[in-house]
Amino acid sequence: MPLSEDIADVRDFNRFYTRQIGLLDEGLLSTPFSLSQARLIYEIATRESPAAVDVARFLGMDQGLLSRMLTGLEAQGIVTRAPSDRDQRRAVLRLTQQGSEVFARLDAAAADAVAAWLAPLPPADRQRLVAAMRELRRLLTARRTPPVLRPPAVGDLAWVTHRQAVLYASEYGFDWTYEALVAGIVSDFVTRFEADRERCWIAEQDGAIVGSVFVVSQSESVAKLRLLYVEPSARGQGLGAELVGRAVGFAADAGYRDITLWTNSVLVAARRLYEAAGFRLVGEEPHHSFGCDLVGQTWNKRLAD
Repeated sequence: MPLSEDIADVRDFNRFYTRQIGLLDEGLLSTPFSLSQARLIYEIATRESPAAVDVARFLGMDQGLLSRMLTGLEAQGIVTRAPSDRDQRRAVLRLTQQGSEVFARLDAAAADAVAAWLAPLPPADRQRLVAAMRELRRLLTARRTPPVLRPPAVGDLAWVTHRQAVLYASEYGFDWTYEALVAGIVSDFVTRFEADRERCWIAEQDGAIVGSVFVVSQSESVAKLRLLYVEPSARGQGLGAELVGRAVGFAADAGYRDITLWTNSVLVAARRLYEAAGFRLVGEEPHHSFGCDLVGQTWNKRLAD
C-alpha cells in the first residue's frame, strides 16, 4: 500500500477517534474542571511528588500555561507547590486533602464515562477493542511486556489452528489441507490427553496469543514435540527457544527417554531452534503435501540413557 494511502487512513482514524474521545470528555466536563485541569490533577495524583517541569513535559504543555493552571488550583485549595528537598530550583507538586477528594470524584467520573462507552459492545468485541488499543500503544512506543507461557483456555486451540494455517500459507505457500493436519493434531491432543505426560503451552503477550507448542506421547518412552509456532510480531525475543526449552524440560521430567519431532526443510528458523536445543537430524524424505514439494525431516533428542 502506498504511503499516501497509509497517511489518509491514519488521518481518517484520528478524526473518528477524536470524535469518540469527545464523547468521553463531555461526560468528564460535567464536573467544574476543564479537561486540561483534570489531566493535570490526575498526573499529580498518580506520580510521587512530581516536579512541575516534568509534568509539563509529559503533558506537552507550555510551562507558562501550566504555572497559570497551578495558580488557579492552588487558589481553590486543591494543589500545593513547594521547593524540592533535593533541588530548591524545582517545584514539587502535591494534592491537598481536598485535592485528593476531587481526584477521586474525577477518576470515578472518567471510569463511568468509559464504562458507558464500552457497555454497548458485546464482551468479545470489547476484548478485541482493548487488545487493539494495547497493540496500537505498543507499536507507537516500541514497548512490550515479556511473553507469558500458560495452559490453553477455551478458544485457544481453535485460534492456534487458524493462525498456523494462515501463517504457513503466507510464509511457505501451504494450502488449506495443512489446516486439516493441524486440526487433527489438536483434536487428538484433546481427546487422548494424558495429563501427566502431555502438555500445551500458549504464549501470550500484551493480551494476544503469539505462539504455542505441544508435547504429546508417541510411545511409553518417546515424546513428540508438535505445532511450534511464533507470531511474526513476537519474533526476535527468544520466545521460540523458550517454547522448545519448556517442551524438552517437561518431556525429561515426565520420564521420556527421547523427544522427537517432524518438520520440513523449508522451516529454516525452526530447524535452527531444534539444533540449538540439542536435536539432531535422523532422517529426511521428499514428499508432496499441502500443495507443495517438500522435504520432510525427523529430528530427535536423547533425554535419558
